[in-house]
Amino acid sequence: MADTLAAPPEVYALALVPALLWGFSPVLSKRGMAAGGTSLQASLAVVLVDSTLYLAGLAILRGGDAFAGLDTTTLGVFLLAGVVGTALGRLATFAGVDRVGASVNSAGVSARPLFATMLAVAFLGEPASLSTAVGVVVLVVGLAVLALAKGGDAEGWESYELLFPVAAAVCFAFGNVLRRYGLTSSSVTSLEAVALNELAALAVLAGYAVARGRLGDLKTAPRETWGYFAASGTVTAVALLSLFAALGHPEGTVAVVDPLAATAPLFTTVFAYFLLGDLERVTRGVVVGAALIVLGVALVTAGPALLASVGL
Repeated sequence: MADTLAAPPEVYALALVPALLWGFSPVLSKRGMAAGGTSLQASLAVVLVDSTLYLAGLAILRGGDAFAGLDTTTLGVFLLAGVVGTALGRLATFAGVDRVGASVNSAGVSARPLFATMLAVAFLGEPASLSTAVGVVVLVVGLAVLALAKGGDAEGWESYELLFPVAAAVCFAFGNVLRRYGLTSSSVTSLEAVALNELAALAVLAGYAVARGRLGDLKTAPRETWGYFAASGTVTAVALLSLFAALGHPEGTVAVVDPLAATAPLFTTVFAYFLLGDLERVTRGVVVGAALIVLGVALVTAGPALLASVGL
């Protein structure tokens, strides 16, 4: 039986754009952390920047018609995705960047496809082909090799600190499944969806900062850290919009889109090697992990066509 999970080229391209950009974003975040920034500051700065960009885009394209006609279920889906898949996920992500380093954190976060595929199969009824399943497993093994390659933060880190990127992976996986459901079950546009997602995250993060009395810390943060985090927010805005477009495509299943977007560690490794030499270690194990990631991507993207060509 032919594999039914092959997707058109535009889905692969849309899913790889966030991989490239999210591969670069941790480099900016690590620089900001090294300059004295915090995970809460980074999370707030990123979500504030991309929310502003999305709302500006909606104002230009839709005027006063933005969010018009969306029912409460659709609103609830994207607001919940923003709370879990963005606010909680980013707090865990930036904490991971600070503790284990950009390259190792990115590897841990990108275990997300494992959780996303299981959730998509269980709750969305998406099919899981042999090639996709094998590709995801190989990809996750590659990420594990990266994480165990004695790379990452030059000052070292404890094994339990890997819980931060893994927790982020679970949050992001849950968010992506919710987004796929909302995008395919309603008339919401990708721009409206991502704006709702980020506004919910902004409200949660701002409320957390107030409740924990952290506003004073934000005011005293070094000025240069805001520049790094604002740049990260701009990069993230483009990446998220591309991801939403991929998930909203009729053939953009979570089982294909999420593993491709999760190849960010491959790019983070390259960027960290050239741009974070004073803060990160890139070891031989990192190279092996990167090679396994490439193989996993090949299986996810080209696997269906290869199986179909041999009549499977």
